[in-house]
Amino acid sequence: MLLTFFLRQTYARCYRSYVTISFPQDTLPYVTLSPPPNFSPYMPSTPINTSHILSTNQTNNTLIKHNMACLKQLSALLLPLLFISLFKPSHAGGISVYWGQNGNEGSLADACNTGNYQYVNIAFLSTFGGGQTPQLNLAGHCDPSINNCNVFSDQITECQSNDIKVLLSLGGASGSYTLSSADDATQVANYIWNNFLGGQSSSRPLGDAILDGVDFDIESGTGEHWDDLARALKGFNSQLLLTAAPQCPIPDAHLDTAIKTGLFDIVWVQFYNNPPCQYSNGNTNDLISSWNQWTSSQANQLFLGVPASTDAAGSGFIPADVLTSQVLPTIKDSSKYGGVMLWDRFNDGQSEYSDAIIGSV
Repeated sequence: MLLTFFLRQTYARCYRSYVTISFPQDTLPYVTLSPPPNFSPYMPSTPINTSHILSTNQTNNTLIKHNMACLKQLSALLLPLLFISLFKPSHAGGISVYWGQNGNEGSLADACNTGNYQYVNIAFLSTFGGGQTPQLNLAGHCDPSINNCNVFSDQITECQSNDIKVLLSLGGASGSYTLSSADDATQVANYIWNNFLGGQSSSRPLGDAILDGVDFDIESGTGEHWDDLARALKGFNSQLLLTAAPQCPIPDAHLDTAIKTGLFDIVWVQFYNNPPCQYSNGNTNDLISSWNQWTSSQANQLFLGVPASTDAAGSGFIPADVLTSQVLPTIKDSSKYGGVMLWDRFNDGQSEYSDAIIGSV
């Protein structure tokens, strides 16, 4: 930034011993003053002609004037930085949504064309692991057993062309999935890579489109080997987007070990269907307290997961006006804040919840 440039120049010209300024890349500078100032200016390295040396008093006066002038310049440059730090804006975020579990929610392209979503999770790969043949379940949208889900290939690439990340979500609240060992996790990772990501397969359920990542929505079974699956997937491509959707109680019964690997780019926590850590009866305290605990986790970025309507979950729905006026202004101060996750696209289409909150997310 221009301000940082002038600060560098002033520092280089004036001081070398009592002001220490570090300039991390793409951040504001950190300034340290070492008391007391010794008024030691930067002096030229070339020899001085002794015939032109001023008297001692003149020299001291000159140095003092020089340093005072430099102090004024430096103060003038640091003052704007102080105001920037005091009035730091809150973080802007995006909206993530789950699509695929209701045939009446419209197509994937319809979801992306709303312009409301930054991430769309295709839900779910609901059967895998333990020697089972992996199976995609997209409710009434298509039947992968007759290979007609590849109609969504072009829609996926259309979404991606509009800077929307499209992910494959694993698991769900109901399904037949498990990981029996680290080797089993590796086999599942190989299947996902070859059939939905950058690998090759003659029977890709969603066609040739390459998804941006994988979402872990693990809500049954044990918590074993999901960390192995995360490592195996990242092993194919370190830039692969990994996300997780744990329940809000800490530790999550299924994904705690996996999240602790630090491999997940985003964790969208389900702050619903869990009374101890959700919004309830006008009270946001439990929700905010749980959010603050999650900010200390190994999650790189956090999304607030909420139902998109009163019908979308058994409990935990937050009215849009409460979310925008009481919840978001608080959690957006967190450096890990990334946005809001909605369950799900069908309910959002009915309630227009994302329309109501997008300006505040």
